[in-house]
Amino acid sequence: MTTEIERRFLVAGLPDEAPSGVRMRQGYVALDGNVSVRVREADGGHVLTVKGGQGLSRTEVEFSTDVAQFDALWALTGDRHIDKCRHVVQVGEHTVEIDVFGGELSGLVIAEVEFVSVDAAHAFVPPLWFGREVTDEPSWNNASLALHGRPDQSR
Repeated sequence: MTTEIERRFLVAGLPDEAPSGVRMRQGYVALDGNVSVRVREADGGHVLTVKGGQGLSRTEVEFSTDVAQFDALWALTGDRHIDKCRHVVQVGEHTVEIDVFGGELSGLVIAEVEFVSVDAAHAFVPPLWFGREVTDEPSWNNASLALHGRPDQSR
């Protein structure tokens, strides 16, 4: 079992030093309360992920899939999917993943920072270009965005 410790922030856009990103598409096979089962295709790889919980610390277990398995699972996602381009930058000792969303979520940019411990997460001081923190707002997680769209806009 793996624990993901992550903080999420809305940001206005990419910093100047951001390299080109990797396009991702991910779809949600199943959503049940605070548990999600998703498939993701990125950079030629395919992954099935099960996440449980919400907020700062969550359970995350990933499995590699082949193309045929991914395609079979993708067919089960219906319209519960998102497209985004992920850019990775360093902020001090931390790696920041900046997701620039496309499609119905176009214009949305979210920065995610993962940590090795809850204490490290609490000690992190976000740079000035980060916006509002949405870590503890379930309506801003990717599963909710795929299902309901942006909480600050009607679908």
